[in-house]
Amino acid sequence: MARKKTLDFEQSLTELQTLVERLESGELSLEESLGAFEQGIRLTRECQASLSQAEQKVQILLERDGELSEAPFDTEGDEA
Repeated sequence: MARKKTLDFEQSLTELQTLVERLESGELSLEESLGAFEQGIRLTRECQASLSQAEQKVQILLERDGELSEAPFDTEGDEA
């Protein structure tokens, strides 16, 4: 299976979820489990890096007059 060198966040997260399901199934051999675990660690690091970059971008966008103005992230969306 051909893969891009770096997946976007959503693709990495989906692949990570699939790996977790495979590992939790208990049907993988020890070698397959270790390979899946190694791939999962790589994907986790990619996701963490993506989230860190996104956080930095948000902080830059919130910066005003040389001072950082942090605002809480509304996960519920705008309901007004």
